[in-house]
Amino acid sequence: MSGANTRVIAAHVLDAVLHRGRSLKAELGSALPKLPDPRDRALVEAAVMAALREHGRYADTLAQWMSRPPGARDGLLRSLIYIGLAQLDAMKLPAHAAVDATVEAARLSGRAHQAGLVNALLRRALREPLPPARVDAAWPEWLANRIRAAWPDDADKIFATSSEPPPMWLRVNRQRIPRALYAERLAEVGIDHHLSDVLEDAIRLDTPIPVTALPGFEEGQVSVQDGSAQRLVDALEGLPADAKVLDACAAPGGKAAHIAERHPDTRQLAIDVDERRVRRMQEGFARLGLDIATGVADATSPKSIPAEGGFDAIVIDAPCSATGIVRRQPDILLHRRADDVDALIGLQIRLLEASWSMLKPGGTLLYATCSILPEENTRNVADFIARHADARLQPLDARFGRDTGHGHQRLPGEDGTDGFFYARIDKQA
Repeated sequence: MSGANTRVIAAHVLDAVLHRGRSLKAELGSALPKLPDPRDRALVEAAVMAALREHGRYADTLAQWMSRPPGARDGLLRSLIYIGLAQLDAMKLPAHAAVDATVEAARLSGRAHQAGLVNALLRRALREPLPPARVDAAWPEWLANRIRAAWPDDADKIFATSSEPPPMWLRVNRQRIPRALYAERLAEVGIDHHLSDVLEDAIRLDTPIPVTALPGFEEGQVSVQDGSAQRLVDALEGLPADAKVLDACAAPGGKAAHIAERHPDTRQLAIDVDERRVRRMQEGFARLGLDIATGVADATSPKSIPAEGGFDAIVIDAPCSATGIVRRQPDILLHRRADDVDALIGLQIRLLEASWSMLKPGGTLLYATCSILPEENTRNVADFIARHADARLQPLDARFGRDTGHGHQRLPGEDGTDGFFYARIDKQA
């Protein structure tokens, strides 16, 4: 496929996400399989991600450089320009190829009359730096204000980190191969990597690569999972070897798989409300060679869950604002609304209450989110413990981030990992 065609596809994906409210994951999931060359797939994904992370800055640039920037009716033109700017600014691609391919993409998109404008703007970007933008330029004002209120000393760093490409974290399946041996396999094929000193199963790649390039991926030797998510299994230390465990919001299955890899004798049930997501979980467990029971069920409705005798441990990785993973899912900042957070808090409370009713006395409830908003995390846990006399918050150590008083919080980028919250609550006998 020509470079121009690749830019056209990237611009269409970006336009759908940026101007038509579509999901980034869904749009990439539809577009990328149509590209036979993995290099084209990588270019489209990288360009779209870079443009989304910097869309606030690029909007400010067009506002300063143009008397009449493209409006809502010409979202594809704006997206083409953003893709061009991302190649030059964030991706540092060779200028000649980036400019020529993007200008040709304008012609292929039926905008031959605007190709000169695209050319002029991109060549100006070669001559002079883009105007500086606010560090929170991509964040909606209501959400930026919440972040500043919650983390006044860390807010600017959160905004800056959330606009940077994250590393790629791997989780080695210790049931298939020791981590040290898998690291040797990476070295043999020339993949630069770093072993984590604090995460037993983790390897970090500073430069992400397609999973198809990972040795042993199809054989189940390795999975992709951020370091903060891998930390969750450490909070379950001390469980009985044959513990009965419920992963209440399990899809896409990474945490349930990690529990099974680390504690193969546990009897685990992984559920999700979406049948398609459950099928994908099952495929993932099969690839890893893990025997994990699955089911389509609503974790807020205990009657829908086979919980005879109760569970020794329940993991709730709750649906949340996802404010800790903006650098991985930059469209969060486009789609999230203030009333969404209130609805999510209501769901989180229902999940906590339903799970508590299924937990054995003496059992452990592990509540986690990829949010950095205290109202979804610390306040939820504090209110829950206040409502339940038999609930005891158990201490976690510094591996889990800063102590908030009712749980531990990691912020985006700390130790190269995502923003994540953890709270372990034990049920008194």
